Amino acid sequence: MFQRIRSAAVYGLDAELVEVEAYIAAGLPKFLVVGLPDAAVQEARERVRSAILSSGFDFPNHHVIVNLAPADMRKAGPAYDLPIALAILLASGQIPAPEGELCFIGELALDGSLRSVRGALPIAEHISRSGIRELFLPACNAREASIISGFAIRPVTTLQDIVAHIRGQKELPVLREHLDFAQIRSEESFPVDFSEIRGQQFGKRALEVAAAGGHNVLFTGPPGSGKTMLARALPSILPPLEFTEALEVTKLYSVAGLLDEKEPLKITRPFRQPHHTASSAAIVGGGRIPKPGEISLAHRGVLFLDELPEFPRPVLETLRQPLEEGRVTIARVSATLQYPAAHIFLAARNPCPCGFAGDPERACTCHPSARVRYAKRISGPLLDRIDLHVTIPRLPVEELLHTEKGESSSIIRSRVINARKRQLHRAARTQVQTNSELRNRQLEKLVQVDADARALLETAVQRFQLSARAYYRLLKVALTIADLASSDEIKSEHVAEAVQYRGN
Repeated sequence: MFQRIRSAAVYGLDAELVEVEAYIAAGLPKFLVVGLPDAAVQEARERVRSAILSSGFDFPNHHVIVNLAPADMRKAGPAYDLPIALAILLASGQIPAPEGELCFIGELALDGSLRSVRGALPIAEHISRSGIRELFLPACNAREASIISGFAIRPVTTLQDIVAHIRGQKELPVLREHLDFAQIRSEESFPVDFSEIRGQQFGKRALEVAAAGGHNVLFTGPPGSGKTMLARALPSILPPLEFTEALEVTKLYSVAGLLDEKEPLKITRPFRQPHHTASSAAIVGGGRIPKPGEISLAHRGVLFLDELPEFPRPVLETLRQPLEEGRVTIARVSATLQYPAAHIFLAARNPCPCGFAGDPERACTCHPSARVRYAKRISGPLLDRIDLHVTIPRLPVEELLHTEKGESSSIIRSRVINARKRQLHRAARTQVQTNSELRNRQLEKLVQVDADARALLETAVQRFQLSARAYYRLLKVALTIADLASSDEIKSEHVAEAVQYRGN
């Protein structure tokens, strides 16, 4: 007997509907799953068999074939357990055919209970556009899916419960609670406030400029100078996530399986800090069916690489294209996927292997050749993609102990938000959100530079021998400084400050 149940598959950040077909024929007992299943889907045979028997139903003692259509798309993960079990029960005549346009996803435990699955949010978003009337999914994924409206969500706890619902014995309740984005965004909090950071005014100002324009930053300074603390304070001055941005970030975390049940919608900008032993696949993303890496998980937030020269050179070189384009393309034999990667790249390094080159209090013990090798671990093209090069000196004891608290993050954040509003207004006809995303042609068209500022720009290009990319990045930083000053025109003082951040 042949029957069909509808499910869905995650493909990158999107989803596709999948037909789960079950056919029971006469013959020796055998259970086959076809349709390009991966190992996790193949193992569903044992989970489904055990869950059906543990829930008090009969598993057919015949030849059982399950097909996942379309057959030319690779299926991965355990989310097909529930629809496979229901298709078998339906084909064996143990339950009636469900009425209406329904979709089922969920991983089955051996006792018939349901576990959470990855990608519930992209699936829900796709279902809302596909005319599906109801989505049945594990109860722990229900709040995540409730971000999307337009269809009914029925949380499921066990296989027995959903069978009772299909038989009409007990109705599964529809989730009535939908997330109020404005309410949960008011709960936003940060681990570090700018008022907690003593001194380092130049570093704080650089982060304010970076937050306002979405610019990349490199901190150079001795150990203990406060580079990491400054970096961790950066999210506190970034503008709050808009709903569309929060949805995009949440989808990435849902696909990666990193979404917390207690936080079904990401309300704070991500701050990712991978260790320097991370591989290229961990940073960029990868796998047989590519999943997002750290540069995508930092989308609309901050990617912080501490001890930058300690990262392997091949890993650092993979950052060049994502930093330039704000997205990453992962090509595999089975799939080629694009993930967004528009973030602020923030890195920190010591000035030399021992960390004390240029320190007035401690002498550097490194050989000059060791310093050169250390500096060459970071390539010129990568440095060229970093807008702000900032030296963070060691704080004197007097300044560390007696300096009064500075501005709070909320005050700085208000200036950043105002600068971002100016950028959005100026580039209203484009899809650009920050100055760093402006293309060169857009920059020339939208920006006004007075004569003194243009002369200073020419001098900076000649003195520092800037590449074309570095010139336009310098111009973008000057534009952001002008936005912070509420100026409609780039002036010489804005260019002068931007030049200070070149660091060469």
